[in-house]
Order: sequence, then C-alpha cells, then structure tokens
Amino acid sequence: MLLRYLTAVNRGFYSARPMNAPGSLAQPLRVAIIGSGPAAFYAAEHLLKQEGRPVSVDMIDRLPTPYGLVRGGVAPDHLKIKTVIAIYEKAALNPAFRFFGNVEFGKHITRADLERHFHAVIYATGAPSDRRLGVPGEDLQGSHSATEFVAWYNGHPDFSDRQFDLSAERVAVIGMGNVAIDVARILCLGPGEFKDTDMADHAIAALSASRVREVCIFGRRGPVQAAFTTNEVRELGEMVDADVVVRPEEAVLDALSLAELEAARATTRAKVEIVQGYAKRPLSGKRRQLHLRFMRSPLEIRGDARGHVSSLELGVNRLVRNAADAVVTEATGERETYGAQLVFRSVGYRGVALNDVPFDERSGLIPNLKGRVLAAPGGAPLAGHYASGWIKRGPTGVIGNNKADSVETVNLMMEDLAAGSLPAPPEPDAARFDAFVRGKQGTVVTFADWQKLDRIELDRGRATGRPRVKFTSVDEMLAALRPS
Repeated sequence: MLLRYLTAVNRGFYSARPMNAPGSLAQPLRVAIIGSGPAAFYAAEHLLKQEGRPVSVDMIDRLPTPYGLVRGGVAPDHLKIKTVIAIYEKAALNPAFRFFGNVEFGKHITRADLERHFHAVIYATGAPSDRRLGVPGEDLQGSHSATEFVAWYNGHPDFSDRQFDLSAERVAVIGMGNVAIDVARILCLGPGEFKDTDMADHAIAALSASRVREVCIFGRRGPVQAAFTTNEVRELGEMVDADVVVRPEEAVLDALSLAELEAARATTRAKVEIVQGYAKRPLSGKRRQLHLRFMRSPLEIRGDARGHVSSLELGVNRLVRNAADAVVTEATGERETYGAQLVFRSVGYRGVALNDVPFDERSGLIPNLKGRVLAAPGGAPLAGHYASGWIKRGPTGVIGNNKADSVETVNLMMEDLAAGSLPAPPEPDAARFDAFVRGKQGTVVTFADWQKLDRIELDRGRATGRPRVKFTSVDEMLAALRPS
C-alpha cells in the first residue's frame, strides 16, 4: 500500500512537467561543479537534497585530492577543523555524485564541453593567488607570499618543491588575519610539536632545523580592527617554544578604537582583552619570540648586495575618520626599520581567471549577482552558469560561511530551473560525459580512488605515530593507484 501511495504521489508531482525535462525522473538535472573545496561540497550537498528534483552532480578538480583549502590551507595542527570533511564525504558517497580528480578545467575540458553535457555549472575555485603589497622590493629573494608558504607546509603538490631560507633569525609577517597568525605560529613551533600534525614531511624536516628566533607580525591598524579571530590569537599564548610580545603602548586604544569597541560584538572585546593581556605578561625565556606590532604599514622591502631581503621599512599610522565617517589609517610621517632576512606577505587571497569564463580583474572575482554569473561586470546573467565561495564573494569568512553562500547559489539555480531558463545541453547523458573526459585525460581519479589514497596516508601516519603522512606529488599519488 505504501509503495503504491508513494508511486502515485511521484506521478502526480512529475505529471506537471515533461518526462524529459531537467530535474525529472527521465532526465536528472545535470550539474558540474568546478573545484572541490568547502563551497563546492556545500553546493553539492544542497543540490543532492532537492526533494522531488533528481539531480546528478559531477565535481571536477585538477588535483587528485578533494577538499581544497581544508586539506591544503587549514593549519596542520588544527586537525579538529578538518573533521568537517566527514560532511563532504557523506555528499560524495551519494550515488548521484561523481568526482573527476586530476582533470583540469581549461586543459582537459572547456566551458563549451560543459555546456554540451550539463544544464548548469557552478564555479567554486576559491581564491588561490595572493594580493600584492605594491611596495618596492616585494620580489627580492626571501620575500614570499603567505599563500605559497601555507601550501608548502601543507604538502600541496604545486608547492612541495619550494625553498624557504629558514636560516634567517628574524622574520616579518605582513598582515593581521588568521593566515598571518598561522604562518607566524608554524614558524615558532618546536620540533616536538610536529608529531600531532599532518604537516608535509619536507616541511617538518626544514622547520625542525630552522634557526628562526624572532617572528614579528605587522598590522596597519590596531587591535580592535585586526582581522584575526579570538581563537587564533588566544592560541599564540599556548605556544610551547615561543613567548608572545606586545608593546604596552600599542595595546592602548585611542578614542576611535574605544568607540568602535563599545559597539562591537563580544568576540571583538575578547580578542582585544587577549592582546592587552599579552602586553602585561612577563617573558618566560622561551627559545623564540613572536611579536604583534600594530599601526604599521610596509613602505619598502630592502635588500643586501646579493638581492636578498635584509630589512623592512615601515610607516607609523594613526586612526582618523574620513569624509564618509569611516575609521581609516593615516600616515603620521614617522618611519621605522625592522631588520629581517625573511618576509611573508599575508594581505589577502585573490581569485584567478578561468579560461573563457567572465572575470573582473579589479575585484579578482567572477562577476555575479548573488551567485548568477554575469557576462561582464554589471552585465546580464549568463544562463546556466553560477559561482559560489571565495570566487563569488571574495576571500572572507571561515569555512562555515561557505554553506550559506552555496545554498544561496543553488536556490537561485532551482528558481531558474522552475522558470525554465536553464539551457538544454545536447548530450546530458552521464555516461557520455564520463567517456568524453576519459578520452581527454586517461588518468581520472574517482572518489573511490581518493579513498584508497586516504587510507594509505592514514596508514603511513599510524606507522610513524602521526595523524597522517600526506602524498605531496601527483605522480606519487597516481603511482599508488596503479595495480601492483
């Protein structure tokens, strides 16, 4: 009886639309997702939960490994944050989901290919590049983006062969966000602290031999305006091998900061209290020191005769109200020099253009209206094309913020589906796309393949008393998947 009832309900639901319409039993809505980070998986999760609308999701990533910045960007000692992967894995195990790893958009498949096989495409490629400082000396030897350093110590295949001069005793980190805090903290870890991480082996070896004794983080504004979160700055005080140093005069808030703090959330007040607590904390004589410096802007990175970083020239700022009544920094004209042999720039991520996909060079984003891709900034929607995550809204927020962002995008896609405005692809059959991709790229990595790599990494970790030992090259991954 129940089966006959459900069958009747389904017939009634689908009778309102043609049997071969997208989102019907005969023709599931075919969606391609480019990228496999948090925004991509949250979009897949929401798509696969659409009641009464069968959806088929193909996720495409140029790496053999999924999860994007959760694998390659989250600090290796923040394993708890990475447990979010369990949610993504649940979506990936849905029979209507397929993973096409080791497949590069723009190389193995094009926008035209996707339009031929899918009703809709979601671009969730994040912001894999970095914003530049725009100061002299930025490209000297020893000046690096935090992006590449983070990818290096996390074992990203594109960066595993990078070299960083860790014989430097003094390091400057420019920026006051969570990434800057992570970079500084990783530089201050002691050899005994690596065993509880999934850091790449090459990074553990290099950092264990590091001669770094002082790391200084510079932010252009004050403690109230700093972008790091409460948990990140609190964690600095728990470092085994380094003292946190804040100059008492820089922990004192000016009138504008006090007014801003009064109207701020409790988390901001807690953050400021932690910073001010560091200013009062006596040094305990640990091997390293991590300094937090406020109201300083980089003016120039200076080099020695070899063309290697030797110091950082900084301008001292103050806070003022501009014509729009916003609190901004203003140069006082005072300068100071910090001697450093290594500089990491951490002033924000930036999106990268995709071949034949609209891109706004000014903002570093795919132009979109709440997730609907626009043919040009301020232009008309490009039917069937959507964006989610950092490539949609910019590199802001934490992992969880991508969920609401992806839900918004998918809901707009469902509106377009209901309105009949999604394009009709000539070849929507799932098997045809699979055959097409394998004709272009003979070494496609499926989600089952990734699960095998995952098990090997975990086994290697257990053998060494660590959570995981990562593969750090694509060739190594593909070799592990070949039949023995």
